[in-house]
Amino acid sequence: MNGFVLAGGRSTRMGRDKALLHYAGRPLIAHAVDLLKAAGVAPHIVGRRPDLATYAPIVEDLHPGCGPLGGIEAALASSSSEWNLFLPVDLPLLPSIFLKYLIERARITGAAATIPTLAGEPEPLCAVYRRDLLAGIRESLKSRDYKVTHGINHAAPLSEIDLFSVEEVAATRDDWPLNPRLHGWFQNMNTPADLTLVS
Repeated sequence: MNGFVLAGGRSTRMGRDKALLHYAGRPLIAHAVDLLKAAGVAPHIVGRRPDLATYAPIVEDLHPGCGPLGGIEAALASSSSEWNLFLPVDLPLLPSIFLKYLIERARITGAAATIPTLAGEPEPLCAVYRRDLLAGIRESLKSRDYKVTHGINHAAPLSEIDLFSVEEVAATRDDWPLNPRLHGWFQNMNTPADLTLVS
């Protein structure tokens, strides 16, 4: 399985390059790449970011300006793996054991898309996607519908999408760390104020 860090955003709300912001003394991109390595997948970085090539191989967006869905398209088009793990660049508190669970779940179910939900809301940028979603995602991009959940719903029948509750799974596991609490795992670093929440 290949792993992809989505790092092609413009970081407009942060006001500076998010991927190179430091958390716990290291850039966020380093944390994300190490999370993928710890989960046992080959890491790649998606985005027109040649400056990040020292961290992992770069996969450039095929259609810049289309948001994360464009990055997912480029990753699936480049991937040699049937299943592919995705991770946004700004989730430094997410434990690698959760990513390992995502991978295990996707392999067991065979779902085209394995997407966690927290408080009932999907987390489609931290998910496993099968490569054969590519055609449907391209159709969404052509129609200029760049919302990731719309693209996945367009690319796969509902029966092939595995949406699961992180809270419900966590209640059955005694090996998942709960410091920080589950909501902190998915705390995106979109603004300087967000960064202070995890510093």
